[in-house]
Order: sequence, then C-alpha cells, then structure tokens
Amino acid sequence: MMMTGRDLPAIESAASTIITPERSISSHQLDVSDPTSVQDLGDWIADQYGSLDIVVNNAAVHYDDWQRATDADLGVVQEAFTTNTLGPWRVIKATLPALRNSPHGRIVNVSSEGGSISKMTGGTPAYSVSKAALNALTRLLAGELASDNILVNAVCPGWTNTDMGQGGRPVADGAAGVVWAATLPDNRPTGGFFRDQQVLSW
Repeated sequence: MMMTGRDLPAIESAASTIITPERSISSHQLDVSDPTSVQDLGDWIADQYGSLDIVVNNAAVHYDDWQRATDADLGVVQEAFTTNTLGPWRVIKATLPALRNSPHGRIVNVSSEGGSISKMTGGTPAYSVSKAALNALTRLLAGELASDNILVNAVCPGWTNTDMGQGGRPVADGAAGVVWAATLPDNRPTGGFFRDQQVLSW
C-alpha cells in the first residue's frame, strides 16, 4: 500500500498510524497539479513495483459556495480544474503502464454528487463543473480500458468530515464506498457513479 500527498512528513505521519505487522505502507510526495511530480511518481512505481492494482484519485480543491456561474472568478475555476480534473487525469496516465501489468486493475475517482449534471441548479461552479468533467473522464476511461480488465468508477463519499467537509459524516463511512469500488470483482460494474454502493444519476 502507498499513500501520497503534497506534504510528505504529514503523509508519513498518517501512514504510521495504520501500519501493522501484516500491512506495510510506503509514502511518496505527490502534487497532482505538477506534471513533473506526477511523472516522478509513475516512474517510481514502475521501478519499485512494476505493477499497480489500484489508483484512488482523492485530491480536490475549491468548494466555492461563495460563487455563482454568472460572476465566477475564472482563476478559481482554472485552479479547480487543475486539481480536480487534470490532476486525476495526469495520475492515471502516469500509472497506466503499471496498472496494465496488474491482472485486476482498478481506478476510483473520488467525485461528488455536486458534479451530477441532472441535479445542478446553481452555485459552486468551479467545484461542480470540474467534478462533472471528472465524471465524464471516468466514463471515457472505463470504455477505453475495459479490454485491459481495468475497472474505472466514480464515487461520491458524501459530505465527509475532512478539511473541506468539516462537520460531515465520519471519514470511515465516506471511505467505505471508495474501498468497495477499489475491490470490485472482475465481473464489473465499470463506468459507474456511486455513493454507498448505490447508483447516482449523472
């Protein structure tokens, strides 16, 4: 198992709390907005392991509830796309050779019901549109990678008690759906959008 993040000491500290005699965890610095950082990770995985079973794309920024689409700061929107959409895309491209070497590759894009186009009525434009784009990427990759036996799904963890979602549901509850998608059997589903193992509308 491997944990990544922008702040390597913080990642190493978090990893130390869940290491057990049966479970080792390596830590690696990663800034998904930096193409060099992402490629360094992909190269390191290829050199160290050769194959990779699961990628969970969990980075996100800018739940911009202070904005409307009609007056949005497009600089904020661009930052959201850089992390929320292009970041996962970069990570997938960089790790795809190792994923293809796994007999059971899995990609989980941590999305949000805020990216559900059928439910959008206004507000949080940077976050919502960037997550809708992540959902679209999920669909494209699921189709393109089906022949490689790589399942690709988007998961909404719900409003979860993280730095972004303070006061939400317990982290373990939000993470359960991500773990489910990461450990799906080979007989699918792929190209889906889920929360708590239930299908969400696009």
